[in-house]
Amino acid sequence: MSRKIVFQFPGQGSQVVGMGGALATAYEEARQIFDEVNEALDEDLFAIMRNGPDDAIRLTRNAQPALFATSMAALAVLRAKTGQTVAMLADFTAGHSLGEYAALAAAGSISVADGARLLRLRGDAMQSAVAVGEGAMAAILGTDEVMIDEILAIAREAGVVQLANDNAPGQIVISGSLEAVDKAMEIARDKGLRKVIKLPVSAPFHCDLMAPAADTMAAALADVTFADAALPVFCNVTAAGERLADVLKGNLVTQVTCRVRWRETLMALDVAGASDFVEIGTGKVLSGLVKRTLNDKNIVNFNGPDDLDAVLTLF
Repeated sequence: MSRKIVFQFPGQGSQVVGMGGALATAYEEARQIFDEVNEALDEDLFAIMRNGPDDAIRLTRNAQPALFATSMAALAVLRAKTGQTVAMLADFTAGHSLGEYAALAAAGSISVADGARLLRLRGDAMQSAVAVGEGAMAAILGTDEVMIDEILAIAREAGVVQLANDNAPGQIVISGSLEAVDKAMEIARDKGLRKVIKLPVSAPFHCDLMAPAADTMAAALADVTFADAALPVFCNVTAAGERLADVLKGNLVTQVTCRVRWRETLMALDVAGASDFVEIGTGKVLSGLVKRTLNDKNIVNFNGPDDLDAVLTLF
């Protein structure tokens, strides 16, 4: 059986002070990406990434383009070391939430500069869509979508609340108004679920409260040129491989208010024959989700120079 490789790109939560630093020190190709992102944003984002402080890198407006930049820098190194295009190296791309922008850039649908600018705008728009303290997100572990739907149906009496991230079997995140999320957490505990955790986030992402941010992104994306992808991009809102520019652009708008269907995405990639999953960028969150969801997959991370040799054995 021939190997099929997925390049997967992390989302918010993986950011950490120092991200990208080792790549920039070791590789000119990485430094060029960080310079390109700085120029696109007209500020020294990389200085914040490398030096902090921690509260600055956690800000949504910084975290989103920073994670994108690190993924793009690592990818640039991989392309330079192999002398091959992404379409020659991989069969599919996918990214978790903001990581979908990296998946699109990797597939040649958008430029690095446009991706950075769009994510800065996305971060600002998502942060301002709901006043601080009025929204919340929570992880509910050890259950399935059927029980979550039952919980949310009751909790909606208190306000907006939705399934935001279906990450892996037994790992679901909900999002909405503070009152409705608190109500859902209470119901979940009453049903005997022991791992119910409110998340330390600054806004209720991937729910209908993000509608103002979706409108902002629709207007911004209308002015950005997209190309058809050079390889299938598995999108959050469809859990399917897409290549057409208009479809990819539209999915980025829908994504702001809709769930991240990551478990379904991984299962669809499995059906498509994916054998190797390479997480490109900061952290190992997505690698963990692959392990929880699929069996017998080769999982590799490319976060810094120490990971390069293991990644290159795939090609």
